[in-house]
Amino acid sequence: MFSPELRAKAEALVDRFPVKRSALLPLLHLVQHQDGFVSDDGVAECAELLDLTKAEVAAVSTFYTMYKREPMGEHLVSVCTNFSCAVRGGQATYDRLREHLGVGHDQTTEDGRITLEHAECLGNCEGAPVVTVDYLNYEWVDPDAAVELVEAVRAGNPPQPTRGMVPPGIKAASHRLAGIGPIDPEGPGQRLGLATKDDGAVPTPDAGVGSGSVGVISFGGAGAQAPNGQTPDEVPAPEHDAGTVTDTEPPAEPGDADVAEPADTDPQAEPQAQPVADDTTTPDDADDSTIGEEEGIS
Repeated sequence: MFSPELRAKAEALVDRFPVKRSALLPLLHLVQHQDGFVSDDGVAECAELLDLTKAEVAAVSTFYTMYKREPMGEHLVSVCTNFSCAVRGGQATYDRLREHLGVGHDQTTEDGRITLEHAECLGNCEGAPVVTVDYLNYEWVDPDAAVELVEAVRAGNPPQPTRGMVPPGIKAASHRLAGIGPIDPEGPGQRLGLATKDDGAVPTPDAGVGSGSVGVISFGGAGAQAPNGQTPDEVPAPEHDAGTVTDTEPPAEPGDADVAEPADTDPQAEPQAQPVADDTTTPDDADDSTIGEEEGIS
């Protein structure tokens, strides 16, 4: 079960989500921070906090490979054996560590210092083959370099990774993975503040622009600030340009204005003849005196 301090952190985690069950993943990391794995007691407490069944919590904890159902060592060493790393020697690196440490996948050394696992992908293909210690990346690690790395970790002096801080141990890493920063509040990576479930709430129907903290993620006690220094409540609604159409009438379809409405007509009425402009003459109406002239006869 959570200690009183961690119980308070767990309840604060739950309060950050509009839907309680969304807090399950960070809570499972918090369980691993305390117990070193996802324990049965931890499953039960997560279920109680989130109004879930233990079966629902256990199903999630066994689906994701970052959650372990057996106790881990002080450090978790992961070796990528997926395609990009495999073609650059990742499998050979894993095989050498397995032989050197005397353990296989998801097993822990007798001294309790290292748990070894092969990973499907560590998301760092350009640095293949990749080894992580407590999820911190070491790139281009060949078998000999891997042995040097784990021996330094065993000695309590892990080297600086390619990216990030020196591995703190899997329990400390799990505290960070829970989304609540380092164990030491003054440690590196501490954020100024945390969002709460109200910051991501669905706006009410009457909520207009600048309606308090709705839709605004606040950092720190003072809340979010607009670029001009105003708080969300003070941000005015945007003004429309003079030429902006603000009515809600649907736009006219092309050609609507050019089509006249048909007049009411009696379907039984006889059609009326339309007048035709008389701009021609027939041969019978022609002046006989002009016939010869038109034919060139004098």
